[in-house]
Amino acid sequence: MIDNTYIENKLISIKSYYDELTEILNYSDEEIKSDFKLLRATERLVQLIVDEIIDINKHIIKYGRLQVPEDTFSTFLVLGINNILPPEFAKRLAPVVGLRNRLVHRYEKIDVDLLLKELRRNSSDFEEYLRYIFQYIQDLSKDIYPRR
Repeated sequence: MIDNTYIENKLISIKSYYDELTEILNYSDEEIKSDFKLLRATERLVQLIVDEIIDINKHIIKYGRLQVPEDTFSTFLVLGINNILPPEFAKRLAPVVGLRNRLVHRYEKIDVDLLLKELRRNSSDFEEYLRYIFQYIQDLSKDIYPRR
């Protein structure tokens, strides 16, 4: 059974990390790039947000008895196929897994300019994810505890 409390705690963490990331993004790109603490905090916050999102995706898939995805990227697609996330949104957000992997494993040098540009343009996707998942667990609660 899907554990709403587990998911809610993850959502709270994501919101907290997102708020911190938003605060950093109030600085200019040059200020962030010239301050290694701001830059590393940005990278780490993205990693933490994506890790929490992946945990939620996997939890919903496992306990919702959905099809097992091939990889972490596909967890988004499975949620999209099952209308937990809008399919187009799921496809748009899924590549964040690749970014997280590059940040964590340093597979390749990160283009900081591109990272900051993409974060500024798409960071609201994290908030949108929060809304969809929160709505999903609210809907689950209604199904479990119908109104009389």
